[in-house]
Amino acid sequence: MTNKSDSPTTTRRGIYLLPNLLTTAGLFSGFFAVVSSMNGNFEAAAVAIFVAMIFDGLDGRVARMTNTQSEFGAEYDSMADIVSFGVAPALVTYNFALNSLGKFGWLASFIFVACAALRLARFNTQIGVADGRYFQGLASPAAAAVIAATVWTAVGFEIDGHDYGVYLAIITVITGLLMVSNFRYSSFKEIEWRGKVPFVAVLVIVLVFTFVAARPAEVLLAVFGLYALSGPIITIKTVKKLKLEHVVGDDTETDADFNDKDKKD
Repeated sequence: MTNKSDSPTTTRRGIYLLPNLLTTAGLFSGFFAVVSSMNGNFEAAAVAIFVAMIFDGLDGRVARMTNTQSEFGAEYDSMADIVSFGVAPALVTYNFALNSLGKFGWLASFIFVACAALRLARFNTQIGVADGRYFQGLASPAAAAVIAATVWTAVGFEIDGHDYGVYLAIITVITGLLMVSNFRYSSFKEIEWRGKVPFVAVLVIVLVFTFVAARPAEVLLAVFGLYALSGPIITIKTVKKLKLEHVVGDDTETDADFNDKDKKD
């Protein structure tokens, strides 16, 4: 009699541990950021969002390196991103500055969360279709980094967020809208990380790490702030004539415009 467990058609069920463990660590960091902001520890909350970014960058790479990609992992990663890069930064900035603005404050935070969810949903539907050299709209981790670095910098300078609540609300809304825009952002996927670089490049990297270690909040705010501004600049320089579709809306026509421009260049 044949044992059913020995049948070649038996499928082993389960999930891959390592990449999902990293995703869970990122999810935990995002949740920790929310709890820390509720307790008034905004510096720890901001740092936790950046820690979540590190885990978010690792889980996908580890999955590809170990050949442990799965549909479950992809879905779990998206759910974790909603918390770490949507809900967490929105609630951190709300607790830090926006809760004194009444409805305008929580609506600004909600806009950020909604835009992060829309950004992730659009990204998931474009996998394998969109131009890999660019992101369509500001990536949610980068948007979260702008908010986290802004709060972290304000805490470092002992600024009371409620005194500048309106400005932080505007930054929150604009950053959220950049996520659902059609602006092109470099994905840096065309960089050959395994290639050789000049000695000067290594020296520059060392100096960058030194500056980050010395003034992490300010340096990260400058880096991600400039990256957030780079999308409109790249888009305006790439298209022949800027249209509404290049900013927001259906991107079918914008893809053709970008491709035509790229071919000519």
